Amino acid sequence: MDFTMTLYLRHYWKDERLAFPSRTNQSRTFDSRLVKKIWVPDVFFVHSKRSFIHDTTMENIMLRVYPDGNILYSVRVTVTSLCSMDFSSFPLDTQNCSLELESYAYNENDLMLYWKNGNDSLRTDEIVLSQFFIEHFHASSGLAFYSSTGWYNRLFINFILQRHIFFFMLQTYFPTMLMVVLSWVSFWIDRRAVPARVSLGMTTVLTMSTIITGVSSSMPQVSYVKAVDIYLWTSFLFVFLSVIEYAAVNYCTTLEETRKMKRGKIPSTFNASQAMAFDGCFHDNDMELTPFSRAAASLTSDPRAAAPESLSSDARPPEGTRLRRQRSVRENVDLFVSNSYVIDSYSRLAFPLSYLLFNTIYWSLYS
Repeated sequence: MDFTMTLYLRHYWKDERLAFPSRTNQSRTFDSRLVKKIWVPDVFFVHSKRSFIHDTTMENIMLRVYPDGNILYSVRVTVTSLCSMDFSSFPLDTQNCSLELESYAYNENDLMLYWKNGNDSLRTDEIVLSQFFIEHFHASSGLAFYSSTGWYNRLFINFILQRHIFFFMLQTYFPTMLMVVLSWVSFWIDRRAVPARVSLGMTTVLTMSTIITGVSSSMPQVSYVKAVDIYLWTSFLFVFLSVIEYAAVNYCTTLEETRKMKRGKIPSTFNASQAMAFDGCFHDNDMELTPFSRAAASLTSDPRAAAPESLSSDARPPEGTRLRRQRSVRENVDLFVSNSYVIDSYSRLAFPLSYLLFNTIYWSLYS
């Protein structure tokens, strides 16, 4: 919530008491020893946390006096000032900060502060920052009111900072995307390969937890949700749901095998726990799973044989018409239980499409 800036602060004013006759009209330059003996503006930095004047090898202060009494007072100072930042869009955020200068003792009736050349008063070299790009840099002025002392002139150095995203793409977003995609690999692994799918799911969950912890530790402790938090926790939810998906598949598979053992379709010597523990010990073709029942299969080629004898010829459905009965919720659940591999098939398509939709909405909103 702050920034540090090093600048050359140059004051210009006229004090006729310091005028001197000169044939060559040349100025005279003095160091910091004369500054303590004359009047200088008592400018300070508003909202400053800490500041200091450089003193290597001597105090970086220059006083230049012209024959007509015009004075240039220059000082090299480093100041750390407060900047109220909003991290709700971090790391895709833009921050607006300002350095404010004001007289401490003299109000507007005693001292007027203004920029000598307007916006051209800020002469900056090419500034390159590691985390930010400076979008705009300009000067402004205004008034500040204090109930006990009155109105004061205040000068502003305003700048807009846009954060570089590439560092966070490499350190946060790309690893998170890879972990989410890696969690989808379990959808293509045999549903009876319990160690493989469980270990893959737990590895991705723990890795996501590590990424979230690392990002949170390097961030300011704010009480609102940041953009990176939304992305990380949504990605963590996708990884977590992939583990829950296998739990559902495993439960349905166990329920299916239990029913088949009760019906006698699986030999009594079959060990269900071993089939669930080792990859390839038991497969769908060994279970003789029956295909889906179709309403059309129950209809014979002769419509008369399919229709009840009590129906007249007029009540018989026309030839080629199929009779379909809507399944109840329980029948649909039983269908998923008896064909648990369908859950994996749907997940292979639903998870990538949902994550792609989330990324589209996220980057369109914040970028």
